[in-house]
Parts: sequence; structure tokens; C-alpha cells
Amino acid sequence: MATATTTIPAGAAPAPDAIPLRRVFAFMAMVFGMFMAILDIQIVSASLAEIQAGLSASSDEIAWVQTAYLIAEVIMIPLSGYLSRALSTRVFFSIAAAGFTIASVLCAMSSSINEMILWRAIQGFIGGGMIPGVFAAAFTIFPASKRPIVSPLIGLIATLAPTIGPTVGGYLSHAFSWHWLFLVNLVPGIAVTIAAWNLIDFDKPDHSLLKRFDWVGLGAMAAFLGSMEYVLEEGTRLDWFESHEIVLFTFVMIIGAVLFFWRALTRNDPLVDLYAFRNRNFAFGSLFSFTMGIGLYGLTYLYPVYLGRIRGYDALMIGETMFVTGLAMFLTAPIAGRLSTKLDPRIMMMIGFGGFALGTYLASAITADWDFHELLVPQILRGCSLMLCMVPINNLALGTLPPQQLKNASGLYNLTRNLGGAVGLAVINTLLNNRTDLHIARLHEAVAAGRQIAEENLASMTQRFIEYGDAAQSMALKLLTQRAHKQALVMAFGDVFLGLTVIFGALVLLSLFMTKPPAAKPGAAGGGH
Repeated sequence: MATATTTIPAGAAPAPDAIPLRRVFAFMAMVFGMFMAILDIQIVSASLAEIQAGLSASSDEIAWVQTAYLIAEVIMIPLSGYLSRALSTRVFFSIAAAGFTIASVLCAMSSSINEMILWRAIQGFIGGGMIPGVFAAAFTIFPASKRPIVSPLIGLIATLAPTIGPTVGGYLSHAFSWHWLFLVNLVPGIAVTIAAWNLIDFDKPDHSLLKRFDWVGLGAMAAFLGSMEYVLEEGTRLDWFESHEIVLFTFVMIIGAVLFFWRALTRNDPLVDLYAFRNRNFAFGSLFSFTMGIGLYGLTYLYPVYLGRIRGYDALMIGETMFVTGLAMFLTAPIAGRLSTKLDPRIMMMIGFGGFALGTYLASAITADWDFHELLVPQILRGCSLMLCMVPINNLALGTLPPQQLKNASGLYNLTRNLGGAVGLAVINTLLNNRTDLHIARLHEAVAAGRQIAEENLASMTQRFIEYGDAAQSMALKLLTQRAHKQALVMAFGDVFLGLTVIFGALVLLSLFMTKPPAAKPGAAGGGH
């Protein structure tokens, strides 16, 4: 990235779009901090079984290792804009990086599941502050002429981290132990903290904001977003509104939402300024970010579940199979950056959404025999399309906002992606369960007693277990039932992929509603320093 200032001859004016090397390194440190925070979600999700065994936790308890992190993170992300303005980017980001690192070490040292859940919540809350700051900094300190380099970089990190998470998590837990899922953050975390404190100089703090801090608004936002995340994460497992917990937290979510929106829309200095949504590009960009969260986190969840349940892969084998998507994204990033200077961003988005829809459509033909080679093309399409979408969405959503709105808006923008992931996973899990039940019912009809094919299959299987005597027929029936359940689950996967195809196909048309931003003038800064 050749953006550093160079020696300028006496009397010559400095290049208008030159960036001090100090700021380039500061931004790179922030990007790495964001990478750690996003990676930490998927790196742990791939190895929950190892943590469960290590801490002697139940299956209900171990789910909270993820849920606690996500609830805490989703509260901090929109709050980060306000705190960053109050404390300055330098102080706030340094505290976030240091806190995340300390919490990671405490997670590794946990001796009980309750300790782990506590430190994970703290890790998610503090770490969530690092994510929006990178987006705000990218559009504040870099001139528009540098966006073809900067935008693909943050797009790549935001999407690559969750994609390669299962690979890294599987490798660490296999090669070392589950403790290294957290200890791996120690050295990079210290380096990011030191770099952030010494290099970031983008802005000045406004300490008066701390005196006017809206504690009622914070409580309402925590109740609203925290309860929403809990309902979406746990709804499928607890059978939604059949559970008293889900009913209670839905009620808390609604009360919190009413109070939060009232405070946000009536106060002069709300914790979260919702007026950025008046900008049509930001509103549509946030909608697209929401749906990208569905696609990004949804497929990062679907493929491992299929490979684990149907193919019997372990975490490392799943990671190796899914590495293709990360490689495709890495190779597409520079192409996406170059295309962003040549193509109308709306056309880029349409190509990206179309490619994503094509990938999920191909995957909808999935069978129980699909392996690395059958999943290769859908995964390549997914990786390439994610990058082609993310770059123009970032530019269109944040590139037309005034500098004073960027910190707050980047928090909202990142929140929509996380909420999209939470909603997507909840819907995907519900769909998987419902469609599996439907297909099982249909398959049971097909293999019901009296059907010739069913009788022949049952007789053939019974012969295989003939040495077990009277138990042979019951063993054959059990095997036949297992095959029916497995086939029903595979058919449900196909249905979910088809549903994702419809969503991303619709986004191709929605892209037309965004307005093309004015062409960047060489040297025009992306915002105030």
C-alpha cells in the first residue's frame, strides 16, 4: 500500500491525497484488531465440543459460551460510536484491544463453565468496540482516491474472519488444546494495543458527552438488543413461544425497543443517532448489510452442520473443506477493488448477489454423497460474490455520509450485519427442523408397511442381521429409520439453500433502488481529520 508521504522538493505543494505513514500503520493495527474480534466468534464455535468436555459442561450450558459473547457484542457495537467520540478513537480503541486481550487470557484460564461464560461476555462486549471503528476510520482518514484499496481490505477482513474461523479453530484444538482458541489472541492483542495507543491520532475527545451520558437509553438498548439476540439464538432450541423464557425475553425486547427508540428520537445527544437512516444509500446499504449477514453467517453455519452430521467430518476436516471460500475471497479482493473504480457500484452488487444466488441454487441439489469436489463451485461462487458485494455496499452506505455522522453510522451498519446473521441462523435452524419433519413424514409414507419396495428393502436388511436371530428385524427397522432421517435432513438442506437463492435473487432487483454516488474527485478527502 504505497500511501506514505515522500520527500517533497522545496516549494512544491504536498500531494493532496498523500497519507502519513503513521496513519497507515495505525489503520492496519485497527484492521487486525477487528479481525481478531470477528474471528473469535467462529474460531470458538467450531470447537465447542472440546470446551464442553474440558469444563464438564452440559449441552445447554456450553451454548452460552457463544450466546453470552454475541449478546454482549451486539450491545457494544452501536454504543461504540458515542464512546469513541467521547474518549477519542485512540483511547477507546486501545481500551477495547487491551480489554479483549485480558478477557481472552481469562477465558483460557477458566476452570468452570460459569467463569467461561462471564469472561466470554466481557470479551464480546469490549471486543465489539473494535469493529465499527475500522469502518469509520477508513472513510474518515483516507481520501476517496484510496478507497479502491481500503474498502476491499476491510470488506475482506469482515467476511474472511468468520469464513476461516472453523479452519483455524479446528486446527488449534486438534494440534494443541481448546485453551489455545483464546491464548492465540495474546501476542497480537498486545501488539494491537501498543500500536493503537502510539499511532492513532485521528480525532480529539469530547468529554462533555460523558457528563450527558444517557444511562436510561443504555439500559433500554441493552434490554432491546440483548433480549433480541437471546430470542434469536435460543428460540429454535427452546421451541420458540412454547418456552416461558422466550415469551419473557420477547416482552422485555418489546419494552426495551419502545423506550430505546423514544430516547433515540427525542434526545439532543442520543447514544445512537438513528437519523443516518434518512440517507437513502445508508438505509439501503444497511438492508443489504443485514442480508449479507444472513448469507455470510448462514452458510458458515450450514456447510459445517452438513459436513458434520451427514458426512461425519471432524472440526479440522470441515475447516479444510471450507478453506476454499476464504481463498476465493482473498484472490477476489484486489479484483473487486479495481472493479470499484471502473464499474457502477450497483452493477457490481448485482453481479455479486447474482453469483451468490447461483452458488446457493447449485447447492440446493445437495445429496448425502456430496463432498469437497461437489461443494467446490458453490463455495468459490460464494467467496467471489461476497467480495464483489461488500466493496460497493461499504462505499455506497458510508461513502456519502458527512464526517460527523460516520462513527455513529458505522456502528449501526455493523449492527445490521450481526443482526442479519442472528436472524438468518434462527430462520435457518427453524426451517431445517420444520422441513426435516415434513420430509420424514413423507418418507415414512413411502416406506410404510405394505409398500413393495419398502418390504423388499426391509427383507434385504433383515438378511444382513440374520445372525442376531429374533433381533434381526428390529435392527433392520432401526437402520431403515436412520436412513430416512438422514435423507430427510439432506432434503431440508436443499430447501434452505433454495430459500437463500430466492433472497439473494431479490437483492439483484433491489440494487437498482440505490443512487450512484458522485464520482470521487482526485484528492478529495473522505472526511475531516
